[in-house]
This record gives sequence, structure tokens and C-alpha cells, in this order.
Amino acid sequence: MEDTIRWTVKVSPETDRSLRSYLGQHGMKKGDLSKFIERAVQKEILTQTAAEVKQRNADLTPDELQLLIDEAVAAVRKESRAESRATANHVERHGTGSRPMDTRRINVRSTR
Repeated sequence: MEDTIRWTVKVSPETDRSLRSYLGQHGMKKGDLSKFIERAVQKEILTQTAAEVKQRNADLTPDELQLLIDEAVAAVRKESRAESRATANHVERHGTGSRPMDTRRINVRSTR
């Protein structure tokens, strides 16, 4: 079972009825409420982050912005190639297909 954190939130009765009606109309059950809220929160965070980035970069010319993007992509590709080489070296040395743990990609949630 996935670890989760319990939230207690307050919403208006209208919001409660609207959401439960929406979930029911789309064949979702009571347990799907948490999934719906989690997706909504993730989407809102992404939306606000994108707006902040756009605002922060509003004064850049298209060429300056493209240069920053190109530099970021090159850095990620370089890191990815280094990780691939490290994995290949690990396999060669240890004769196993297991990868070294990359903790940056692990989604951890605690239970409270």
C-alpha cells in the first residue's frame, strides 16, 4: 500500500456537492476523491510555476530564452550520458543489470 498523508480540509457545501456530483457522473467512487484532489493540486502547482517562470523571463528576447533552453538541455543530456556510462560500468564490473539507486527520481511520501 502506498504511503500517504491525511489532510483535513474545509470546503463550502456548494463545492462539496459539485465535486461529488462530478465524480458520480464520471463513474468515480468515494475513494477517488483523494486522487482527484491530488491531481488538481499538482495541476495548480504546475500552472502557477509556469506563470512564475514566464513572468521571470518576460524581459528576455526570444534568442536569449532559446540560449538558456539550449544550455539547460545540453546539461541534462550530459548528465544523462554520464549516468548511462556509470550504469554500463557497474554492469561490466558486477555482472548484473541492477542500476545504482537514483534518489532524485524516487517519490517519497510519509504516513502520519
